[in-house]
Amino acid sequence: MNALSRREEETLLKKTKEHALKECDPVVREFAQCAEGRTFSVAWECRAKYKAVQDCMLQYTGPEAMATVRAEYLRLRNEQQNGSAKPS
Repeated sequence: MNALSRREEETLLKKTKEHALKECDPVVREFAQCAEGRTFSVAWECRAKYKAVQDCMLQYTGPEAMATVRAEYLRLRNEQQNGSAKPS
């Protein structure tokens, strides 16, 4: 089977987002420091840093990256299924 269940898809997305946040931590910290103590002005004062966070996250959670993660997950799942289906 080469399709993911909704649960598998949600789990993959959650794990991928966690990984992205770890990888983008320095960029997220810069944005957080910029936004600290601001309310409305964060929209224009921290725009560039917010864009940097979005760009960094997109590297890991964008359509191409998610397609790669899905393909790897399916490959591993198929290996496990084939390995457990073989008689010992």
